Amino acid sequence: MLRFALTAALLVVAAPGLAQDAKPAEKEEKITYEQHVLPILREKCGSCHNSNDKKGDLVLDSYAATITGGASGEVVRTDGDASQSQLYLVITHQSEPIMPPGQPKLPEAQLTIIRKWIEGGALENAGSKAKPKKNVMVAKAEISTERPAGPPAMPESLSLDPVLVSARPNGVTALAVSPWAPLIAASGHKQVLLYDTRTLELAGVLPFPEGQPHILKFSRNGQLLMVGGGHGSQLGKVVVFEVKTGKRVIEVGSEYDVVLAADLSPDQSLIALGGPKKIVRVYDVATGELAYEKNKHTDWIQAIEFSPDGVLLATGDRSNGLFVWEAANGREFHNLTGHTAAITDISWSPDSNVVASSSEDATVRLWEMQNGGQIKNWGAHGGGTLAVEYGRDGRIVTAGRDNSAKMWDGAGAAQRTFGGLADLGTDVVLDVETGRVIAGDLTGALHVWNAADGAVVGKISTNPPPLAARLQATQQEVAAAQAVATQTQAAAAVLQKAIADRKAAADLATKQAGEAQAAVDPATKAKAAADADVAAKVQAVQGAEQGLAGAVAARNKAVGEKETWTKALADLTAQAQAAADAAAKAEAAVGPALQAAEAKPEDAALKAAAAAAAKLANDALATVQNAAKLKSDALLQLTQKSTLVAGATAAQTAAQVAKDQAIAAKAAAEKAAADAAVALKTVTDAAAVAKANADKAVQAAQVTPEQQKQLADAEAAAKAAADRAAAVQAVLQRLQEAQARQSQTAQAN
Repeated sequence: MLRFALTAALLVVAAPGLAQDAKPAEKEEKITYEQHVLPILREKCGSCHNSNDKKGDLVLDSYAATITGGASGEVVRTDGDASQSQLYLVITHQSEPIMPPGQPKLPEAQLTIIRKWIEGGALENAGSKAKPKKNVMVAKAEISTERPAGPPAMPESLSLDPVLVSARPNGVTALAVSPWAPLIAASGHKQVLLYDTRTLELAGVLPFPEGQPHILKFSRNGQLLMVGGGHGSQLGKVVVFEVKTGKRVIEVGSEYDVVLAADLSPDQSLIALGGPKKIVRVYDVATGELAYEKNKHTDWIQAIEFSPDGVLLATGDRSNGLFVWEAANGREFHNLTGHTAAITDISWSPDSNVVASSSEDATVRLWEMQNGGQIKNWGAHGGGTLAVEYGRDGRIVTAGRDNSAKMWDGAGAAQRTFGGLADLGTDVVLDVETGRVIAGDLTGALHVWNAADGAVVGKISTNPPPLAARLQATQQEVAAAQAVATQTQAAAAVLQKAIADRKAAADLATKQAGEAQAAVDPATKAKAAADADVAAKVQAVQGAEQGLAGAVAARNKAVGEKETWTKALADLTAQAQAAADAAAKAEAAVGPALQAAEAKPEDAALKAAAAAAAKLANDALATVQNAAKLKSDALLQLTQKSTLVAGATAAQTAAQVAKDQAIAAKAAAEKAAADAAVALKTVTDAAAVAKANADKAVQAAQVTPEQQKQLADAEAAAKAAADRAAAVQAVLQRLQEAQARQSQTAQAN
């Protein structure tokens, strides 16, 4: 933290017109409503807010009515908190509606009177006594370095309109990072600015009418933000806000000079503060009362921090004094000597075993707490080291007069330098949640880098323009971002379509090649079946030829046998005729021989001749009968052979028909096989062509590394542009909501 280490000259730059010399303060006059405030209210506000004309149901010419407030509630806090009093906020033009309407602010002297009246307890008259100030009860926190349960605290519906916009930026006098949320707090003119470290957008504004913030610290659980500061030689105070609501929950200290250093204890029970008065004061948060004070420092106190375990409190001053105290009672624990110039900052390691200190002597020193010994020191920034901070993960970041920020490991070994600050680096933090380093400089700029590689993320101004101006600029930025997003998306779409078209063509060609190849298989099978059929038909022709040859042979045989029997029948017929003729002759000879024998019975010769003739006739008759039988048998055989010849002739004819049919079937099969061969060649050739086309299409569809890079770059650009457009749109929506809240508040008032 800066802790006012930049000497009185820097203080004038950081808070123009404010002298920092500490002077004894005289007892101030009691400011009352009747004597001091009522004349101002009657002059400036009485025409609209009187007992007769109660604009917004608010009456300001009566003490009781003023304290009661109007239609939107109380307008004056009686607990001494002017920054939360609506009356003070509208007359100082820190809140809408500004009062008096359409007129400049009240003179500074009158505003001071009203502020001091509220801070004094809003007394009615000289006899009134201020009510005791009590802090809003803040639960005592459990001391832990572990991530708290539940979502981290982020601003919700805080004002986004700066309290004050100055003609020139203010040097960053204080900077803090939430331990668990992507959120930083930075000092501004009479205000604290909260920024989201993911988007670098303003997340909320906390008014700090007490003056210039010089110290910012988040509570260890990230729920609260402590602000210390004030006006040099006039006022010093520490205020604690709820991060979510922006509500003031703790207020301690009533210094007569600015608070330069402060811290809230890890259990949220104590607040330690210090400044030009050289006194460390420790307050009890619950009562707001002073718990103890330490006056051992010999110069302005510029650094204060409790150890994370809450046991110890370290303090440093402008004359190189560096002390460690027991936090509970203020008993001195260590006097750490070694620095040769002003102590500018103090930060504890997460385990509370080591405290780091930075100095105008350019060094950072690490001190162990067992014996208070120095375990490491190194020259961090030429000309002077102005800030040192341990990150939650144990790494260390520093900033200094050499216009740079740097990162070190927990042992002090250099890791990375972040250059490019426009002026000397006044403060620095490490946001572990986003992995970013944020440093403020004397020009009022916050520089943001990636911790991992040192790449520049962006820059934030601590003097943002008014909400209306940001709203207008953001509307223009939304239009530009959407146009860029449309262009980049169109460019990416062209590349995506070209690649998709080539892939679709390759897929189609591959499908067609598959279909063509699929047609080859049935054609091959058909060709094989046709060839097999031809072979079968050849065998059938051969069988028919064999059958025909057999039929021809059988008919020839039957014809030969018929001819044989025909000849035999003719021979037998001739023989039968000859036998018949012989029998007839023998028959003819028998009669005479019998007659001769009968005529001469006694003639033995005639009788023998008659018997011989009879026998001869009988034998001739037997021969005739035998010849007739043989002829009959031959005729039967001839009939049978004729039948066989007829059958053999029919079989031969059938065999010839079968052969002719087999030859015809063979010819048909051969034609079918030839057709199948042609079809196979056709589909095979088509498959080869389709395969070649598919190979070409697949090759054409292949995305080259260069094309892949072009597409990846185009898609990344499109996504980045879309993300940017969405982010800017989200910012625009937040600004519009903030403007709507302001309008509602103005209408209510």
